[in-house]
Amino acid sequence: MSAVRQPTERPRAAEPLVEIKGLTKLYPMDTGWLGKKRSWLSALEDVDLTVRRGEILALVGESGSGKSTLARLLIKLIEPTRGEIRYEGENIFGLSRAQVRGLRRKVQIVFQDPYSSLNPRHNVGQIVSEGINGLAPVFRRRRTNELLELVGLSPNIIDRYPHEFSGGQRQRICIARALAVNPEFLILDEPVSALDVSVQSKILNLLADLRDELQLTYVLISHDLGVVRHVADRVAVMYLGHMVEVAPKQLLFSNPRHPYTQALLSAVPMISSKREKRSRIMLAGEIPTAINIPARCRFATRCFRAIDVCWNEVPRLKEVEREHVVACFNHAPVAEALTR
Repeated sequence: MSAVRQPTERPRAAEPLVEIKGLTKLYPMDTGWLGKKRSWLSALEDVDLTVRRGEILALVGESGSGKSTLARLLIKLIEPTRGEIRYEGENIFGLSRAQVRGLRRKVQIVFQDPYSSLNPRHNVGQIVSEGINGLAPVFRRRRTNELLELVGLSPNIIDRYPHEFSGGQRQRICIARALAVNPEFLILDEPVSALDVSVQSKILNLLADLRDELQLTYVLISHDLGVVRHVADRVAVMYLGHMVEVAPKQLLFSNPRHPYTQALLSAVPMISSKREKRSRIMLAGEIPTAINIPARCRFATRCFRAIDVCWNEVPRLKEVEREHVVACFNHAPVAEALTR
């Protein structure tokens, strides 16, 4: 990947745009003999998180950690089992239909696969202008041209179709479509993972520029910690539906405290000699099933620092240093992580 520009540093005291409190999503499942037993799959449970206006907050974690479920709840594609998401102080799950339509203009999503998220029967002009209402055709086309130029595309492509473009160009079209309704909050669901490495940095730089130019707020979902390290302001780490650590990027990468975060970061190649001396932390096994999870630490079955209390209680997020919270009974700085 070519160089990714560092985003403009944001003040830490920025006001909250989104506040998530006690957010839980359980799915009923019929298990047992002939499906006669009712069980619950815990996709997300008791999640608390704040997204500050103007920041890039990254959500990271393995598959099954709950990142995509949280994204779907943020754009109100699904309803929670309990808990709330407050957008500018208003619980989005208590909004009327008219208010939801207004919310959808403020909150947009850019999906992982730009090809599958574009209608192959529509040309670029139709795709980008889909959300532009109330304008005469000539002004609608003018606005579409402006959006294409904003994302680095020529207005001359307006009558062409998705299959005629590269992956990077298709993702730019998706970004232009998301910007058409003048949102202030974008959810970026693995926005570069389906792209060639050669174009990933270009899309990331574009997103950083748009954030600064349009004063946008991003939630970035990514499994690539290299991407997160370059573009995020803060990082939230998820495991099996729980939030396990949240911190400013610099703190998280220099001083991870949760054993799961330490294991994730130990696998990231670093140039620093200090990082090179750090041992790779190998986790035993896979993420356990999310069905009928006992009331204990969800990471205990794979944790190299588990103690008795981990098997009997659920850890809650607690501040270990300024703006750095961890959900762990036996957390430690990375230098002490492998010694009890």
